[in-house]
Amino acid sequence: MTRSPDRAPARGPAAERVTGVDLARAAAVVGMMAIHVLPGEEAPGAGGVLYALAHGRASGLFAVLAGVSLGLATRRAASPAQRRGARAGVVVRGLLVALVGLLLVDAGSRVAVILPYYGVAFAVVLPFLWWPARRLAVVAVGWLALAPLVSFAVRAAQDLQPRYEQPTLGWLGRPGDLLEALTLTGYYPVVGWAGYLLLGLAVSRVDLRSPRAALGVLGAGAAAAAAAWAGSALLLGPGGGRAVLDGVAGPSAVDLARFYGTVPTDSRWWLAVVSPHSGTPFDLLHTGGTALAVLGAACLLPAAVTRFLHPVAAVGAMPLTVYTAHVLALAGTDDQSTGLLAAHVAGALVFATLWRRVVGRGPLELVVGRTAAAAAAAVAGRPAPVG
Repeated sequence: MTRSPDRAPARGPAAERVTGVDLARAAAVVGMMAIHVLPGEEAPGAGGVLYALAHGRASGLFAVLAGVSLGLATRRAASPAQRRGARAGVVVRGLLVALVGLLLVDAGSRVAVILPYYGVAFAVVLPFLWWPARRLAVVAVGWLALAPLVSFAVRAAQDLQPRYEQPTLGWLGRPGDLLEALTLTGYYPVVGWAGYLLLGLAVSRVDLRSPRAALGVLGAGAAAAAAAWAGSALLLGPGGGRAVLDGVAGPSAVDLARFYGTVPTDSRWWLAVVSPHSGTPFDLLHTGGTALAVLGAACLLPAAVTRFLHPVAAVGAMPLTVYTAHVLALAGTDDQSTGLLAAHVAGALVFATLWRRVVGRGPLELVVGRTAAAAAAAVAGRPAPVG
């Protein structure tokens, strides 16, 4: 990947929105909608294909893009005071995002809400915010490969079982259970998922408006995704892992198993699977790679194409608002159909386009952004921004 200068130019990626990032973020949001709404890969026609493509990859893309956004938002902080303020802003942003997630669960969400985990992951990456691209890339890949091994060892030693009950505001009175669920045993355990944000931070260091850089991101992502998939296949096939797992969990265990953040600890061979949401090294590296490939491809789209995609970019510019509205709209309904998905996507496109044209930033993005900016200004000892 081609690195940009340490300090962003006045009109560089940190100063303006990168349309490709918004388009990739919209793809992540729509992909998560598909997983929440469609009945599965057995959905008829294109719905089944979309579900298969999005399963596990959409949420990974969402997390990688969180890292990109953090990198773009903080990269221009140069002085110690500015960096202290930027860290405070990131912490406040993460707390508010996590709070929105807990409230969504309290509201009766039928989906596994990613936001509490997402918000906590912000705090984990604070020490890495201004690391250079190459070092970040190495740490991110190492994190995605090794963190699942640490998780497996800790869960096995402590006999920690997966938590399918989602954290709510009431869990703030149970800090031990809350910490365990968010970091190790929940749907999106931060111990592994923080690696996605680190990967996004590394990508934020390159000029994504450069076709050469975007092509490098796409190529690196595609290569990583393919290598992870091939490595899993080799270990499970010629390596003998599938036979062991079939003996542990029954015939076709690998093909039939469904994971929700972690794998069982009754055999180390589970760490070789690449199944969606298994949280193994191969799953995280594959989905991290596909996230880079999608981002690179989105940034390579020519202006002649992106000019017609403003409604899609508008959705990507307010992902917290659109995701929250989507989750709330699903509360109290069990409908699973391509028609419902189409309604949610259409509603998001219309709302985001109109709101962005009339108001600008999404409502939740505006509240979270202003609160985080005020905290950053207070810590840095400068006036709070206006507007």
